[in-house]
Amino acid sequence: MSGVPPAELVASVCTALRNEVAKLGLSIGDEPGPAALVFAEVVDPYSQEVSLSGSWQGQRAGTLTVFPDGRVFAEYQVLLPHPQDAQRYVEAVQVWGRPPALRGEAVFGEFAAS
Repeated sequence: MSGVPPAELVASVCTALRNEVAKLGLSIGDEPGPAALVFAEVVDPYSQEVSLSGSWQGQRAGTLTVFPDGRVFAEYQVLLPHPQDAQRYVEAVQVWGRPPALRGEAVFGEFAAS
């Protein structure tokens, strides 16, 4: 596995993450972007398979793992109030699978009771 995944794979993951945010009626603009990712090879201690692990660092953080068989898992911070529930917020969105058939979901948090 080379040190950088194909640009079209990264772009599809970025789009899928933004789409998960949009499903909630929210926007994080053009984040996450492919150019902000930094990748490193990671060796699974059990299988010895090499995956690519990328991270976004900036106003929001996130990760993208590309597995040797083409599957991906990505998570990106949203950190915005929940659009319908004042007691909750959208912590992050996640996507996984094999592009272009990615599935996703939002991760919610609750504000501490005062």
